[in-house]
Amino acid sequence: MTVQYLHTNDAPAAIGPYSQATTAGGFLFTAGQIALDPATTTVVAGDITAQAEQVMANLNAVLATAGCGWNDVVKTTIFLTTMDDFAQVNEVYGKHLGATKPARSTVAVAGLPRGVRVEIECIAKLP
Repeated sequence: MTVQYLHTNDAPAAIGPYSQATTAGGFLFTAGQIALDPATTTVVAGDITAQAEQVMANLNAVLATAGCGWNDVVKTTIFLTTMDDFAQVNEVYGKHLGATKPARSTVAVAGLPRGVRVEIECIAKLP
């Protein structure tokens, strides 16, 4: 099985020894995306809704690099630093996915990189 490592300038560059996404076995596996502006690599200003919007924009860019869209996503994982943010993140997430309903897990974690409040990763089938 061949593994390919993907990169796009439309999403933040990896901040460690990993790829934005990899492909293997007919699937795309994204790294978790946080609320970094790809142009400045700084955390976007604003509340949890602004952070969730940036995370979804970053995931859109990574998916597009592989020729995928949200309709190709089969699984997502959402990491939150507090479940108090669940409703706002869920609203942004639902807006971006529309009728697409991949399997999903949402977990509360003790902390996330750069002090952000949300991180999302996904698995998608390649076209």
